[in-house]
Amino acid sequence: MALLDHLKELRNRLFKAAIAVVIGTVAGFLVYQPMLAALIKPIRDLNEHEGRQATLNFDGVASSFDLMIQVSVFLGLIIASPVWLYQLWAFIVPGLHKKERRLALSFVAAAVPLFIGGVLLAWMVLPNAVRVLTDFTPSGGSNFISAQVYLSFVLRLLLAFGIAFLLPVVLFGLNLAGLIKGQQLVKSWRITVFLVCLFAAMAAPGADAMSMFYLAGPMLALFFAAIGLCLLNDRRRERRAVKRDAETEATADQATPSSELENL
Repeated sequence: MALLDHLKELRNRLFKAAIAVVIGTVAGFLVYQPMLAALIKPIRDLNEHEGRQATLNFDGVASSFDLMIQVSVFLGLIIASPVWLYQLWAFIVPGLHKKERRLALSFVAAAVPLFIGGVLLAWMVLPNAVRVLTDFTPSGGSNFISAQVYLSFVLRLLLAFGIAFLLPVVLFGLNLAGLIKGQQLVKSWRITVFLVCLFAAMAAPGADAMSMFYLAGPMLALFFAAIGLCLLNDRRRERRAVKRDAETEATADQATPSSELENL
C-alpha cells in the first residue's frame, strides 16, 4: 500500500472514530450531573468522615461550563472505546481478510474490558489518593481545590490506568501481525519492568505509593501474560512453517505423472 493510500486510510479511520466520540460525548452530557457527583464524592468524604475543610472551587465565570465539556468528552471516549479501538487495530492491520477480521474483533473484545477495567481500578484508587495527598495539608489549614486542577488530576489518573492496561494487548496484536516476536520481549523484560515502574510513578499521584503499586502490579502481570501468549503463538507459527516445508519437500520429491507431462 502506497503512502498516499495509508494517509487516506488513516483519515477515514480517524473520521469514524471522531464520529463515535462525538456521539458518546452527547451521551456524556446526559449523565453529567450524576457523574460529577461521583467525581467530587472523595472531597465530600473528607468533610464528612475526616472532619476536614475541603471544597471544590470554580474560580472563573466559565469554569463550570468548561468542566462539563471535559467530563462529557471523557465519558464519550469511554463510551466510544469499542469503536476507536477497532479503528486503531484495523489501521494497524490493513486490508483485512476474513481471518484478520476475526483477529480484529478478538482484539476489541480483549481491549475494551481491559481499558474499562483499568479505568475502574483507577476509580477505586481515587478516594485513597485524594485522602493521602490532602493529608499533607498543615494543621488548621483548608483545601480550596480548583475544579480544573482536580478534574485534570482525576482524568489523568483514569486515562493512565486505562491506556496502560491496553499495552499488553497491543503487544500481542503486533505479535499476531508478525511485527515482533516473544523472544524479543523476553530479552527486554528488565527494561520493560523499569519503564513500567517509571510510568506508574509519573502517572499515579505523586505522594501515594499505593496508587503506583496498583498501577504497576496489574501492568506487569498483563505484560508477562502477553509474553506467554506471544511465545505460544510463535511456537504455533513455527510448527506450521515446519509442516508446510515438509509438505513442500514431499510434493517436490514426487515425480510428475506422464499424463500430465503430455498435456504440457
